[in-house]
Amino acid sequence: MFQDLFRSSLRVVLGGLLVAACGAPPETPLSGEEPLGTVQDALCADLAVTSLTMDGASSYENLLAGGGSWAVSTSSNGVRLEYRLDGKLITTEERTNTSDTWNVSQNGISCGLHVLEVKAWPMVLDSAGNRAICHSNVRSLYKHVRQVCPMAATGTYHSAALKADGTVQTWGYNYYGQLGDRTVAPRHSPVNVPGLGNVVDLAVGGYHTVALKEDGTVWTWGYNYYGQLGDGTATYRLSPRWVPGLSDVVAIGAGTYHTVALKADGTVWTWGYNYYGQLGNGTTTNRSTPGQVPGLSSVTDIAVGGYHMVAARQDGSVRAWGYNGYGQLGDGSTTNRLSPVPVPVSGISRVFVGYTHSLAMKQDGTVQAWGNNGSGQLGDGSTTHRYIPVQSLISNVTTLSAGDGHTAALMPDGTVQTWGYNYYGQLGNATTSNAVVPVQVSNLTNVSTLSAGGTSTLVTRTDGTVRAWGYNYYGQLGDGTTTHRSSPVQSLASNITDIDLGAYHALALKRDGTVRAWGYNSYGQLGDGTTTHQDMAVQVSGLGNVVSVSAGTFHSVALKKDGTVWAWGYNYDGQLGDGTNTTRTTPVQVVGLTDVLAVEAGGYHNLAMKTDGTVWTWGANSYGQLGDGTSVSRNTPVQVFALGPVLGLSAGTYHSSVVRQDGTVWGWGYNYYGQLGDGTTTNRYYPVMASGIGDALAVTSGGYSTLVLKQNRTVWGWGYNSYGGLGDGTTTHRYLPVQVTGLGGVADLSAGWYHVMAQKQDGSVWNWGYNGYSQLGDGTTTSRYSPVQVPGYEGSTQVEAGGYFSASRKQDGTVWAWGHNNYGQLGNDTTTNSSAPVKVQGLSTIIIIYPPFPWPYDPPIFYPYP
Repeated sequence: MFQDLFRSSLRVVLGGLLVAACGAPPETPLSGEEPLGTVQDALCADLAVTSLTMDGASSYENLLAGGGSWAVSTSSNGVRLEYRLDGKLITTEERTNTSDTWNVSQNGISCGLHVLEVKAWPMVLDSAGNRAICHSNVRSLYKHVRQVCPMAATGTYHSAALKADGTVQTWGYNYYGQLGDRTVAPRHSPVNVPGLGNVVDLAVGGYHTVALKEDGTVWTWGYNYYGQLGDGTATYRLSPRWVPGLSDVVAIGAGTYHTVALKADGTVWTWGYNYYGQLGNGTTTNRSTPGQVPGLSSVTDIAVGGYHMVAARQDGSVRAWGYNGYGQLGDGSTTNRLSPVPVPVSGISRVFVGYTHSLAMKQDGTVQAWGNNGSGQLGDGSTTHRYIPVQSLISNVTTLSAGDGHTAALMPDGTVQTWGYNYYGQLGNATTSNAVVPVQVSNLTNVSTLSAGGTSTLVTRTDGTVRAWGYNYYGQLGDGTTTHRSSPVQSLASNITDIDLGAYHALALKRDGTVRAWGYNSYGQLGDGTTTHQDMAVQVSGLGNVVSVSAGTFHSVALKKDGTVWAWGYNYDGQLGDGTNTTRTTPVQVVGLTDVLAVEAGGYHNLAMKTDGTVWTWGANSYGQLGDGTSVSRNTPVQVFALGPVLGLSAGTYHSSVVRQDGTVWGWGYNYYGQLGDGTTTNRYYPVMASGIGDALAVTSGGYSTLVLKQNRTVWGWGYNSYGGLGDGTTTHRYLPVQVTGLGGVADLSAGWYHVMAQKQDGSVWNWGYNGYSQLGDGTTTSRYSPVQVPGYEGSTQVEAGGYFSASRKQDGTVWAWGHNNYGQLGNDTTTNSSAPVKVQGLSTIIIIYPPFPWPYDPPIFYPYP
């Protein structure tokens, strides 16, 4: 549509046109019009704009184009058209026919949401050729138009960025899964949100994140105790979920514990926490699904504070509701409001809200502010709270953003000015002194978008890079540190953003979408076209656009950006999924599998989760590990029988486990050691639910055991336990879940063949289970039946356990490994085992590393063959 409009000839008339004579003049003529006499009222009463449409409007590369049609009654002599963007006049034109099309364009459109408005009046002429506009017979319509740009948004302790390709990256605090990377591990540099694309806008709440897609749907993840995710539950979500029953959304916002959406029809929908009436529905009852704010229409912009909301309407008026302790509703009181009340301002085009203060940008570029002003965040030169709007000491701004106690403004020249609270350097002027008038951010130009979070500020520059400053305790500045910054620093994607390990070979995904591999290679599982072992990384042949990788015992699997899956290596059981049982030394495509969101390789089988939440499997099936009700191995994918929507996957040597979206854990396959958790040792060919688990966040499978991380950050396990891998202080196999003793505050969890790793929120690493190759990293070869800390190791952001070795990724993006190293799997250019962490060499711009389950015949020890 945009290209069609762009190619259209624009018919803009800046002066008067010659028109045919007939009709009567208006009572109050516009400038340049002649008075027509006393019969105008009678003539105009019979005239009307009978049709006005806007067939399309869009903005691309900062050029807005819109077009539609108009028609007036046959007794009219023409029409006057007026075009406005965000309330500001673009141009006018007059036409002398009774129907036609209209087109308008405007260069220099700034990033974000805009409102294109078209007004039409019937026009008449008298016998002397004088023209008049029938002002009382106006017809108008408007449409939201978004100029999509790379942008960043920051909340209380975490941040998100929208990339130019419509994907999302997140970083910072992640206790409730608000980063959407399917973990609860904090991230000090950006990580990709898997399975999320075509995003046009982001909003970051206290502990949840919201994304608006190009198709007008809304997706949410993170903390959900108050229903702020809008999915009808109170379950935390570690990955994005669609908000049901909501469509045609043009803008989103997130408060501390509530969420809002503006629809194309100008209505506002809210859900989540409502103690202060911030949902605007006349009650204080929380909602877990979207509900319309009654009595509010023709809304063109919305803004969300900690516990209050503000909306701008098409007529330039403003409404507000919710918490009002500092006068942030602007109605002259400090009384909370459960429904929208008018704010005494007019001519408003945009609204912006901080935690307890509010701002509005007028059509003339000036700024009005009200509410909490204890740190000067209203920018009026004082620290006096304001219960009605006052003018800020800044004008001609492009856009604004407000944090807990500070405000930021983007200027037309691409610089940024800030004012208010500055204890953590969030004003970005290289000081920590508050400012009651605007100050310029140091050494910052070419800014296109900005976001002021709780006590930090993020901006996106025209080159797509992100700069940030202020509070950084949880790494929300994304610079790989936790150091507060009083001037802008660049948010960088870490060299290493995800790791995983197997027994004797490993895979690494580079940021350019290519894959590296090293280690054991007798079956071609390194994908380099040979069967030669490698103690240094080699490139997997002919593979690109990869977004995730995983590895089985002797095979490897990769998921591409287009949702297809590719595999290579050992194929005796059909685990490559190409319809054959031929071993491959280079990647081949898994047949008949598309729209895949995640893959997981087990011992000799694989699991894939599709975008619709279904699970598909292929490969070995002697014990029912494919979950299709048979024991027949499959060399092409089959769907797991009777399994609801799934959140996460995990595969052991001969069993499979998933976390469903309701927090329950289901398993199938080999169960000799009770690894399915159903209280029996009976193999299962269909999924069965693990007993007593209803609040799982993540699941990981060892060789013959299963462990889950629960919402309260404790770890529970069941199955094989001869070496203490369940961490309950015993070596007794468990057929039902038992808690790992003395362990809490866990952020990340990974099970190897017989040992388990846990990373706590403080970045420390704890291990337990088999230790014959020092894979516990405690300097010994003594197995541990309960968790022990890796001494002297700090700053972990992720842990992964292989067969007999372990690895951790640090905040600085480096990877450290320890344990078994016969095939060079520690990546330190040796084949010597290590009882303490050693740095993996030669890794750069790696996103994901995934290794296999161990080969059970080398070394030939401790293998509980079924």
